[in-house]
Amino acid sequence: MNAETHRQLAGFIWQICNLLRGPYKRNEYRKVILPLTVLRRFDCLLAPTKSQALVAFKEFKGKPESIIRSKMNAATGYPFYNLSKLEFAPSRKDRNSLLDDPGNLAPNLNSYINGFSPNVRAIMERFAFDQQIAKMADKNLLFNVIKEFTKIDLSFERIDSMQMGYVFEELIRIGAEQSNEEAGEHFTPREVIKLMVNLLLSPEQDLRRSHVVKTIYDPACGTGGMLSVAEQYILKLNNKANPLLYGQDWNDEAWAVCRADMLIKGEEADNIAQGDTFTKDAFARDEQGQKRTFDYMLANPPFGVEWKQQQRYIEHERDSLGYQGRFGAGTPRINDGALLFLQHMIDKMRPPKDGGSRIGIVFNGSPLFTGDAGSGESEIRRWIIENDWLEAVVALPEQLFYNTGISTYIWVLTNHKEKHRKGKVQLIDARNHWVQMEKSLGNKRRRIGDPTDNKPKDPDYLSDITSLHGQFQEKGKDTRWVLFDKDGKIVSVTNVASTNDAPRDQTWKQLVVNKVFDNEDFGYHKITIERPLRLNFHATAERIERLETETAFKNLAGSTRKDEAARLIDIAAGEKRQQQIRELLAAFAKRHHEMIKDRKLFLQALKPIDSELGTHLSSAELKAVVSALGERDETAEICRNREGLPEPDPNLRDTENVPLKESIQAYFEREVLPHVPDAWIDHSKTKVGYEIPLNRHFYRYEPPRELALIEDEIKALEEDIMRLLKEVTA
Repeated sequence: MNAETHRQLAGFIWQICNLLRGPYKRNEYRKVILPLTVLRRFDCLLAPTKSQALVAFKEFKGKPESIIRSKMNAATGYPFYNLSKLEFAPSRKDRNSLLDDPGNLAPNLNSYINGFSPNVRAIMERFAFDQQIAKMADKNLLFNVIKEFTKIDLSFERIDSMQMGYVFEELIRIGAEQSNEEAGEHFTPREVIKLMVNLLLSPEQDLRRSHVVKTIYDPACGTGGMLSVAEQYILKLNNKANPLLYGQDWNDEAWAVCRADMLIKGEEADNIAQGDTFTKDAFARDEQGQKRTFDYMLANPPFGVEWKQQQRYIEHERDSLGYQGRFGAGTPRINDGALLFLQHMIDKMRPPKDGGSRIGIVFNGSPLFTGDAGSGESEIRRWIIENDWLEAVVALPEQLFYNTGISTYIWVLTNHKEKHRKGKVQLIDARNHWVQMEKSLGNKRRRIGDPTDNKPKDPDYLSDITSLHGQFQEKGKDTRWVLFDKDGKIVSVTNVASTNDAPRDQTWKQLVVNKVFDNEDFGYHKITIERPLRLNFHATAERIERLETETAFKNLAGSTRKDEAARLIDIAAGEKRQQQIRELLAAFAKRHHEMIKDRKLFLQALKPIDSELGTHLSSAELKAVVSALGERDETAEICRNREGLPEPDPNLRDTENVPLKESIQAYFEREVLPHVPDAWIDHSKTKVGYEIPLNRHFYRYEPPRELALIEDEIKALEEDIMRLLKEVTA
């Protein structure tokens, strides 16, 4: 059965949705089609051994559950069984058809489902299929829907496990496209997955070894698309290989779909766990109690989802385990937990001596640059890059995903880089490698060109991006020729310079799409530039009035006591103290009419009056007076501390990001001192930060269009408008 036949069978199954129209919305069809496809497949697989299985159950009834499960699995030849005498097929000697009793079809179908082994029942429970049975029965749909599924032959003789997997994945894809935004969180476009798998697996040399065993893990597996494509890639390369799939997801329906897919393909469904990856890591330890690691890991975690519910657990692990746990490098801001998934995956990398691991993960732009030096995001990037784990970042076209049109990026990481990649990071700009879709699916209006996906006319952009990654132009730059129309929209991309002139109103441009950087190129020192505080002092009525707004002064007339009498005493004493300070400043104003441009001289002038009146200002009160009477003045003398060093002016404080490869002092002398000669660096505040400004590295300056051309276009438009108006009024 080829790919086209898979699609035809999936399409035939999906046509049953026509019966659901009205009571069901399009985005709800999958709630019926997917679980019924699972049931019908299992029904067909178990049919040949159903009689023997029922006999075996009578023999072992009453035995421990583990014995019954073992014997029943042996009787059926599958890791599941059904003890009900009901089935989809027409009635026979020892079995009854679900269709024989239309009036009791709903309870009979529930009874049939309850007859399955616990692993299948768990899937149906997470599908919440009993609710759909009740709804279809209430709307008089159930009999006709079951009747249509009975006509479909999903036996092993008709379609083997791998082929059935393809059909089921096609149904999942159709369901996701029908659901658009709702399912987008759990379904990644096929071409994005294929590209990720290509980037992850194409450099691997040992996949062709006979009977090679490779483990593949997705901590946010959704419906399992990434796991399936990775498995298909390996088996296509080497049909003797043994890929082992593992995944976890918190969403009940997505988990049920993925686990059902594993059972349908005859694989280890117990390797698909349900639950929160952060608080309930299902793969922390293996069967021997050792730390679980994987060869390959892929994920498309939700974009911009907060982790507040898991915050306590994650921060406890961070603080108590440090780098012995998953989050020792730090945690991102609470409203986007995507980087937590990457840290979780890094924690599961095999040691390099055991072959290491490779990771592919889809992010939005936030993990590339969000967070200043010292922030959680920056520290996580620093940890990754300084450990030389980041191999490449690929910028994808916009509008690829069902539930968002934003820019997305694939990160590729490994802890066993090839020799020529050590200390390097590759950036690939594939934002122009897209084809317009004939029909939008939610926010998905574009796809990455892939002629192997039943799109023979597509340019092979998927292979081109994979090739860019594999070529790794360390010293040079890879370019592509891009054809733009008159509005600047992309017509096509090619890696060969066109020998033909561009069609009218179109232009060929050569763009850089691949660059290689040293790890240090993404790091910087964030330095704090200080400038001295300069104040003048003048006891004018306006400045003295400002004292009333100073917190320390206002608090004098307050009280924190609960006893009312004591509180009134405090307030009265405070108001008296305020009046003493007012009198002090009034006395100062009478003796010093001139402006004083030196804080030291101002304090020297204030001190004798303070002593004379017996005010004896406290340090907090003196600070309030200085704040009220002082104003910043570039012509004033520098304010100095007791050691004679300049005090910094917080209002003039600035920061600069200095590339790691550059001397801080040299940068300071070149970029800062010529403009502010009195500045200095506060080295105690210097921090190291990391960011990956991919878009900036591929920025292409476009000069503005010539004014004459714009004027000509405006004139032409005006003439067209006048002509149309004349036609209307004629």
